[in-house]
Amino acid sequence: MLNPSMTPNQIRQAGIQALAKTLGPVGMVRFIQQFDMGKGDYTRERDQWLGDLTIEQIIKGAGEAGRPT
Repeated sequence: MLNPSMTPNQIRQAGIQALAKTLGPVGMVRFIQQFDMGKGDYTRERDQWLGDLTIEQIIKGAGEAGRPT
């Protein structure tokens, strides 16, 4: 039950404890991650990672990455 005199930090702590109790630690983290919007510009960063690779090159690289060495 919410106590009207609780500080925002106390409310946050109580919420985290309730999530951990109900969902377990892994479930709590997965739930909280749903609300993390991240940072940066994924599209711009993706273009820097991939450069001018074709879809065929990406598929080939993904297949090679999955093979045991």
